[in-house]
Formats: sequence, C-alpha cells, structure tokens
Amino acid sequence: MASVAIKAARAAGDTIHRAAPNVESIRVSQKQGNDFVTEVDQAAEQLIIDILLDAYPAHGIWAEESGRERGNPDATSVWIIDPLDGTMNFLHGLPVYCVSIALLVRQRVELGVIYDPTRNDLFIAARGRGAFKNQQRLRVSKRTHLKTCLLSTGFPFRPGDDVPTYLRMMGDMIVRSSGMRRLGSAALDLAYVAAGYTDGFFEKGLQSWDVAAGSLLVQEAGGLVGNFSGDAAFLEQRECVAASPRIYAQMVAVLRSYSAVGKQPVASGEPRPSMEASSLAPLLPASVPTAPLATETTTAETLPAESSSAQPSSAAPAVEHGVPQPGIDTPPAVRDAPW
Repeated sequence: MASVAIKAARAAGDTIHRAAPNVESIRVSQKQGNDFVTEVDQAAEQLIIDILLDAYPAHGIWAEESGRERGNPDATSVWIIDPLDGTMNFLHGLPVYCVSIALLVRQRVELGVIYDPTRNDLFIAARGRGAFKNQQRLRVSKRTHLKTCLLSTGFPFRPGDDVPTYLRMMGDMIVRSSGMRRLGSAALDLAYVAAGYTDGFFEKGLQSWDVAAGSLLVQEAGGLVGNFSGDAAFLEQRECVAASPRIYAQMVAVLRSYSAVGKQPVASGEPRPSMEASSLAPLLPASVPTAPLATETTTAETLPAESSSAQPSSAAPAVEHGVPQPGIDTPPAVRDAPW
C-alpha cells in the first residue's frame, strides 16, 4: 500500500509543482472567510483518488475538497487526503506546502505519506515500521526542557475564531520556550517534529486531513500526539499537540487549560505560578486581558517514561527488523514491503 500512496502523492505533487509558476492565472474560490480552494487542489485530489481507488476499489475516501463522495462508504479502510496543505502559501508563491495522504484502518492510522514537491522531500511512516524522510530514519528531538525548545503552531484565520484566547495561549508558550514558528502547513509542522527540526507543535481548529499522516510520522519517530488535555484521541477533536515524550508532558501542562476536550479546573491545592501582566503585555493587544499562566508541571510523576524507541541509534542500518528504509525513488524493496 505504501508504494501506491507514494505514487499518488508524487503525482499530485507534480501537478502542484507545474502549476506553481503560473499561480496568478489559477482559478480560486472561497470556501469561507480566508479559506480558499484552487483548481489545483481539486485536480490534485481527483488524481490521488483515481490512483488509490484503481488499486483499492473497496476502500473508502475522506478528502478535504470532495469529502466522502467517492469510494466505499462502508469500508473499514479509509484514505484521508489533503491534496494541498498550505493553499494560502501556494497562492502567494511561498514554497511551503505539501500533499498529505493517510490510511485509516478501523479508526487507527496505519500509513502516512507527506510529500513536499518544492524540496522533493518524501516523508513516510507505517505503524510498527518506523518513520523516514527519503532514505533517512527519523527521530524526534532529544531536548528535555521546554525552555530550550523551538515550537511551531498555526494562527487562527477563520471567521469566529477566538483570537484573544489564542494570543493568551501563544503567550503562555512563548515565554516558556526558546522560540516559535508558523509555517502555514500543519502536515509539514508534524513532519518536522518527527524529523527533530522542531521540538513540538500545537494548534487548534485542525481537521483530520491536516494531521492524520503527520501524527503517525511523529509516533513512529518516538514522539507523542494528542489533544490539549493529553488524550490520545485527537483525530476529530480539532486540537493537536505533538512532541517528544518529555516535551509533550510539559506542553500539555500549559495547554490543558485551553482544551475544549475534557477540560478540568485546577485543583485548589495545585501550585499555579503567577506572572506579572507586564511580562505578557508585549505579546497581547491592549484590549486583551492578561490571564495567569497555566501551571507547567515538570515533576517526574507527570512525565511519560521515554521508551528506547525514542532514542536514535548511532548509525541507522540499511535494514531494520527486516524492513528496508524507504527511499525517495521507491526502490523495488520498498514497493514489495508489506506496508
């Protein structure tokens, strides 16, 4: 299945890459405020679906633009597709966007492929088989203190998004980390966490197709993914946090108070560090009241034990557990692997 997903991702990526130089002539329509779809999104999506259903006609389809119009609606194996994650970047000629394809089997992501056509970077993960970028095995960052971490996030942009609350949340994370970036593609954000380029990612308002493939990359690279309350059931809850196990625990300690899922008040006896309003004032508009920061608990009891799988080996072998490392050109060994 991996070889078919790779073929579909590359075909869509080629379509996007060919269209990029002439982006001003592309037809664009507006789904809602600040949320756009182009004819390139639609063409890439149909191409992906054609390739997947040609190989697996009994599978279901769940795509960003066409929803569940095609495929088997009763299938237990469903392809989740974002044909162009980072459409706004694409429309502005900013080369940060990708194709994201995931296979959901009985409500669990089993395969994830992310293809960045501008850099020819292919990220792939299969459950229990590891995560790879081109021919390199991926491992999440080894940093253990949030204050040393580079984080990535997304900004609210849709009508009705709660911008003041987001700014408070972002302020809470900025003052506890080393820096923050906003790429404009959640799928690439997650791929970069898996690769260790960034140490953690958090965002609200996400859809399943934004995070499905990337979440498996992070998990197979030794990281954790969940919602802001720390629950692993995040795929359809529109909030996502991802990081290495120790950084994940520290991020959840801050983000929990902003979760819409299983929100719990801080216990009366639990320490809650205060912070002067002046320390957050530069981050917030004058109209936004400054709230106390959520507790950042770093005691041993709150930190998940790091498994040995989260630690990178000194030299990744060409074959691990009998599975060749997938390369960017999809060699025969990868095409024939039982992924």
